[in-house]
Amino acid sequence: MRMIELRNVSYTYPHTVQDALHDLTFFLPNGSCIMVTGPSGAGKTTLCLAAAGILHHEYGGKKEGSVILDGKNVAGYSGLCELAEKIGIVFDDPEAQMIFTTVEEEILSALEHRGLEASVIEERLSAIMNTTYLSELRNRSPHKLSGGQKQRVALAATLALGNDILILDEPTSELDEHATGRIVAILRNLKALGKTILLVEHKYRHFHELVDILAVMENGRISAIGKPDTVLSDERIRKIVTADFSGIRDVSTGDPRDNTSIATSPETVISVKNLSYSYGDIAALDSVSLDFSSGEFVAIVGENGSGKTTLVKHFNRLLFPASGDVLVKGKNTRESTVTDLARHVGLVFQNPDHMFFADTVQEEVGFGLKNIGITDGIEIIGKALADVNLLHTKDMYPRWLSRGERQRLAIACVIAMRPEIIVLDEPTTGLDGNESRLVMEILKSLQRKGHTIVVITHNREIADNCADRIISMKNGRILSDQRIRGVI
Repeated sequence: MRMIELRNVSYTYPHTVQDALHDLTFFLPNGSCIMVTGPSGAGKTTLCLAAAGILHHEYGGKKEGSVILDGKNVAGYSGLCELAEKIGIVFDDPEAQMIFTTVEEEILSALEHRGLEASVIEERLSAIMNTTYLSELRNRSPHKLSGGQKQRVALAATLALGNDILILDEPTSELDEHATGRIVAILRNLKALGKTILLVEHKYRHFHELVDILAVMENGRISAIGKPDTVLSDERIRKIVTADFSGIRDVSTGDPRDNTSIATSPETVISVKNLSYSYGDIAALDSVSLDFSSGEFVAIVGENGSGKTTLVKHFNRLLFPASGDVLVKGKNTRESTVTDLARHVGLVFQNPDHMFFADTVQEEVGFGLKNIGITDGIEIIGKALADVNLLHTKDMYPRWLSRGERQRLAIACVIAMRPEIIVLDEPTTGLDGNESRLVMEILKSLQRKGHTIVVITHNREIADNCADRIISMKNGRILSDQRIRGVI
């Protein structure tokens, strides 16, 4: 039986002319898993909204074709409440699904919606929390969790609905390797129970054992679909599905063992001394000490909640030390303003959309320049956009760009201010293989020009192939600090 079927589906959002989906036809058999991947902006999230019936019932725009859910056209459902009895969906922005004050309440709400007996609710609540590794977080506010923890809460609440059909839009985009493995195990068990799964993901290598059908989307169309081995036999498609970071370090800075590209006496640009920080009674950093040198490329790795983002937010005073000190270019951040620090440290957030509010790409890049007193920066803006291959978009509205383009725009906003140090939190989240490699090549080029690059990443291949130094964190402490090349 076909649990989800799209027949010649096309869709155009209101106030746009370009199809987000164009003549899509495919079906998802009962109990199977189809993985959809492809470049940012290809229409993957729109496909999820169409398959769940949300496009039909909640969105305007131009719609063509039909969507069949569990043997019934989505047009025949009374609305989202009836659709929710059939299908559960986890969006790529998990926080948008959270409205309660604790993790437990988020999951309880979904269980209570099913009208179960109190004793059954308690039993299932405990089982779901154990399954999604949330028991220790049950009394925490979901809005104060790490990105990866929020995604587990969103998945847990969806599982609590008990639907036979699950749509997951990049459920592991913010998860580390270990946590991603947990989600794989959860979905493996759900599939064994007969659940039907539509999965939008970029981490094919993690999910390959679950995938019955692999579909690749480009420009609103399905450009390849079939059994994974058959689809991946096409080299062009394979580069979209799986990122290849091999050779980036060699091409950008010479042989990994060649120290000539790094100064023999590098300057310490950031010094962290006995830094501690807590969120309420939760210790995020515990007496961390380390230095960052000019011109090096540092990858910071570790599980969700290990303190990586908390650490780098101290570099430009987005956070203030509870104890200890952070020195940037020799000056204590306690005695510095955010504007002063922005001249030295640029931070690109994990979700670039949090940075954008201007009407054009050019204005977006220019905003940071005005903050540091540069009012006539057209030439600087053009150079920054050219460095990230976005000069042709300068008059476009930033949110019209694809996810990969928005990530590069965020980098342009930072490099326009010419900081010596550029810090990026998960810069390849949500990007396909080609886009991910392009971003890392841009960062290696910036390193070659003398910038210090600090990247938080869950992708060990990025760390191994791009970084000169890998810092591993766990429970707010430095677990290891490994130099791959260069001098200490």
